[in-house]
Amino acid sequence: MAQLSVIIITCNEQANIRACLESVGFADEVIVLDSGSTDDTVALAKAAGAIVHVTPDWPGFGSQKNRALALAQHPWVLSLDADERVSPALAKEILHAIDGQSSQAFEIPRLTQFCGQWIHHCGWTPDRVLRLFRRGAARFSDDLVHERVIAGGVVTARLNTPLLHFSYPTPAHYWRKLEQYSQAWAQQRSALGQRTFMARAAAAGVVAFMRSYVFRLGFLDGAMGFAVCTMQAQAAFGKYFALYCLNLKNDRSNS
Repeated sequence: MAQLSVIIITCNEQANIRACLESVGFADEVIVLDSGSTDDTVALAKAAGAIVHVTPDWPGFGSQKNRALALAQHPWVLSLDADERVSPALAKEILHAIDGQSSQAFEIPRLTQFCGQWIHHCGWTPDRVLRLFRRGAARFSDDLVHERVIAGGVVTARLNTPLLHFSYPTPAHYWRKLEQYSQAWAQQRSALGQRTFMARAAAAGVVAFMRSYVFRLGFLDGAMGFAVCTMQAQAAFGKYFALYCLNLKNDRSNS
């Protein structure tokens, strides 16, 4: 059987890390790279048998995941977030895929839960993410947020069983992530010299809602579908608004 490393980056994930690690007990090694948790994340990860490393700084999601990738020892790598779970059915499919080695990288469909309800539309499903790949065949982009796996020229296939994503147990979790991601996205774009204006931010919010609620059938998810689409509209507005504010700040500093 081909050997598999699971890599997970963490920061204050005590509410998630135990269940996440329990779901990947089939792996040959599990590496947790922590960026300075102040809760019991590190202790819980060690108690669960993970190989734990801690970094003193936070370079952004992409760079941190590349650090974790560099620690992996086995030929195949599965990258997870702490709020994700691998079901027994997905574990079986993963082991079959890497043993057959028909491809060097695999996309996995992701099913996300919002406030206790699985969301099947809104553009959230199918949310195919490239997470399983042969070590050396792919790496993460260096983006501060919304990083992606870069596997140029590599043959990619798709698994069928969804990865379970428990990202938003309460609205508060969504708002915290929205603020974090919006600021990181805006800082990254501002550093590249991108500019925007208020009308662009407003248009982004309207377009995001219409796309997810109407064209991606968010209304079929009922009240929670409406909430998800509304929050996606706020997220779209928020990141451009954050960039707009950074533009103003930089203009004042340069004047």
